[in-house]
Amino acid sequence: MQTRRSPGPWLWPLGLAVVGVLLLLDNFLLLGDFNAFLLWPLVLVVVGAQILLKGDFLPHNTGQTFGITRGSVETATLEISAGAIDVQIRALQREGRLIAGQYAAQSRPQMQVDGLRAFLKLDRAATPWVSFSDWAMGLAVDLPWQILISTHVGQVNLDLSHVIVESTAISTGIGDIRFVCPAEVLGEIHLRSTLGNIQFITPEGVNTHIMVNGSRFLGIHADENRYTQPEPGVFEPHDVDPTLPFINIYLSGTFGDIYLA
Repeated sequence: MQTRRSPGPWLWPLGLAVVGVLLLLDNFLLLGDFNAFLLWPLVLVVVGAQILLKGDFLPHNTGQTFGITRGSVETATLEISAGAIDVQIRALQREGRLIAGQYAAQSRPQMQVDGLRAFLKLDRAATPWVSFSDWAMGLAVDLPWQILISTHVGQVNLDLSHVIVESTAISTGIGDIRFVCPAEVLGEIHLRSTLGNIQFITPEGVNTHIMVNGSRFLGIHADENRYTQPEPGVFEPHDVDPTLPFINIYLSGTFGDIYLA
């Protein structure tokens, strides 16, 4: 596995330089009656900009890139406990790689291989609490994946339209889920968000059998041009291929909305 650090931040040095110059001028009474210490909110501005642009509170905790070669692996399990970190997953276009992308500081993916199966794990507990860099990665498209993701407030954005999926289970607290269904699923897909929204997208030609289970506080919004409702809480796309098996999708939540597109 190869890693490299992201380019160093510039906001912190710039902010410290500005504050230092103002304090120096104030010490030499060159600012008149102006009190330089009144500029302390500037520190909050720099901190907010650092998190917004770099994804981290501390300068040295920027995300790092990685890549793992496939080798003899024929199937893989990806387990992510993200906490407050956002997760993005897509198909990996580069051949010969098992997985590649970016991870938050000090949370390098841990990998074990048992026979022909690889087990990869990313854990928020291994990441400094001030680190908020996204976990963004691509998965190899020529082997089946078991994907397990849980977050507290982190968002989950998965485009698996070109990935072979063995099974998927995603659970968030107040984070939203956006999920593009793969065309080939060997098992089932389970998505749950307690307080967030779920956007489920069925690509053209993919047969999905979507079962929604939620409280009366959970709204369901299905595109009538795409889906029929053969029975309460069950949705299927119009443009199904009867020769292909259905993919069983289970969506659930307590508060929020579910959007089928």
